Amino acid sequence: MLEVTRRLSRLLIRWWRQFGLPFVPLLTTVRLAGLVLAAIALWVFAEIAEEVLEKETYAFDVNVLFAVQRLQEPWLNPIMLGITTVGDPAVLVSLCLFVSLWLLIRRQRSEAITIAIAAVGALGLNMLLKSLFERDRPQLWTRTVDVRYYSFPSGHAMLSMVIWGLFGYLLASRFPKWRNQIVIATSVLILLIGFSRLYFGVHWLTDIVAGYAAGFVWLVACLLSMEIRKRGLPQGN
Repeated sequence: MLEVTRRLSRLLIRWWRQFGLPFVPLLTTVRLAGLVLAAIALWVFAEIAEEVLEKETYAFDVNVLFAVQRLQEPWLNPIMLGITTVGDPAVLVSLCLFVSLWLLIRRQRSEAITIAIAAVGALGLNMLLKSLFERDRPQLWTRTVDVRYYSFPSGHAMLSMVIWGLFGYLLASRFPKWRNQIVIATSVLILLIGFSRLYFGVHWLTDIVAGYAAGFVWLVACLLSMEIRKRGLPQGN
């Protein structure tokens, strides 16, 4: 994904400059397009689930949650609680702000700005979509974790895809010898965060899948904007 993103960013810059357009609007266009495409992808997903496969989707979601519930063990609960905390939107946004400030101090503006925009954009889009769809959370058994707001799409899944995916990308670009290990570790963490929401019965599987899908689209847009900014701005900006 690292090489694909860099090649695509170079193509976009070359294409944009052929029209003699200013550079900054390209960044705005990529970011706005990412948010719009993520929202459209989720909307289409929700419409299909609601209008075409409503009964089948609900039955599938219920069966998945009951299957996951059978895996619950007292010793596993605190581990899963720690994993779900790592994917908490409030925790991730706070972490992003801290990392962004640290990168700004080190004069790494492209990374700092991208992380901040990624976090704010993902959180804002997730809250907007939750308000639009207003899907109730599962209530199949007594919850052991506090949850608020609506269920679709999963904020944990969406933000973990964006934030941990972005951190993994940055680490892989800085430590190419460990790229495969970083990609695997990041992927496992993101999947475990989504699974933890099923484990505690606070999300349907379709919430998780939708969150991952929208998060991936926004992640790609953020990575493209970061690579475009690095290649299109003079040194030091």
